[in-house]
Amino acid sequence: MISRQAAATLHQLSLGFPVLAITGPRQSGKTTLARQVFAHLPYVNLEDPDTRELASSDPRRFLARFGGGAVLDEVQRVPGLLSYLLGIADAAPAMGRWVLTGSQQFGLMDRITQSLAGRAGLLTLLPLGNAELAGHPDTLEQRLWRGGYPALYAAGRSLRPEHWFGAYMATYVERDVRQLLNVGNLQTFQRFVAMCAARSGQLLNLSALASDCGISQPTARQWLTVLQASHLVTLLPPYHRNFGKRLVKTPKLYFLDTGLLCWLLRIGSPEDLQIHPARGAVFETWVVGEALKHRCNLGLPADLHFWRDNHGLEVDLVFEHAGLPHTVECKSGTTYASDWMDAARRWRAAAGAEAAGTTLVYGGEDSFEREDHRVISWRAMGVDA
Repeated sequence: MISRQAAATLHQLSLGFPVLAITGPRQSGKTTLARQVFAHLPYVNLEDPDTRELASSDPRRFLARFGGGAVLDEVQRVPGLLSYLLGIADAAPAMGRWVLTGSQQFGLMDRITQSLAGRAGLLTLLPLGNAELAGHPDTLEQRLWRGGYPALYAAGRSLRPEHWFGAYMATYVERDVRQLLNVGNLQTFQRFVAMCAARSGQLLNLSALASDCGISQPTARQWLTVLQASHLVTLLPPYHRNFGKRLVKTPKLYFLDTGLLCWLLRIGSPEDLQIHPARGAVFETWVVGEALKHRCNLGLPADLHFWRDNHGLEVDLVFEHAGLPHTVECKSGTTYASDWMDAARRWRAAAGAEAAGTTLVYGGEDSFEREDHRVISWRAMGVDA
């Protein structure tokens, strides 16, 4: 079993909150993590029809069966339980007794913020990160093409990603999308997801996206919100400091798993990815995803941005530490070139004293220091964080 970096954060949260909520995309390992960390608690799967019926019809009697707490899996299936958990948590506020998992951010997080405000510690679990997969001797293209969903590693590589992602998307569309949206034509929604994949790493142009899919702009906005709530994509906002320049105000779209992204782009193998025109965008998507996973595993808010002015000067990733902006550049090439840092150097010149450290993540094998920036191999991404 692969050790999850989020386990330590979950332990810490269990010391300060009576209820813990683990959310994230389907099949990201939420149930496995909860059962591993809280092995002393009984496990209850609310996908089971009989269990769900009891929990829905008589929630007080259902919860009374677990006086010492429990792991309640897929709790968004019985959202009414959360209101009753509030009374239990207040009456006997022992820490770390109730662990909730759910795949739909709409179904779980909204209820928690309403019913369990201040009583629940929150953790978002995304697919496996680079550090968690450090023991797997992949090439860069293999790592990008396979992605990070645990099932693709638990199967001992016997499960082909194209088969797994096909079933994954079919289940997602049939279950989550039908529950959250009144989609008349699911094929149109699937085309929308594929169109989003073709735009990963780009500025979001909602009007063009809607036009290409043959849907209205409000519908495109609604569907994109569902993809975000399902933890399939994220929108990276622009950094707010302008340093005397006019900035773009449009977010950038990124998928959260490059394996799913490659499947949607119909990239058939790691070898195909080596020469695919989207290779750079896939790599950038991976770096952004790894940065987000790192922060989620620590229980931190995303707080990741990009920076771009109206002349096209762009820095791929910006985050603040100790009040100063740090920058990350992404290059999929395997041979370092000093001109890769031209945009970052122009950023530093514009930011002046406010600019902090700059890091380049690239597709090569060696990590080293340069005079004004650090260069790290893709293999070290997240490993030495």
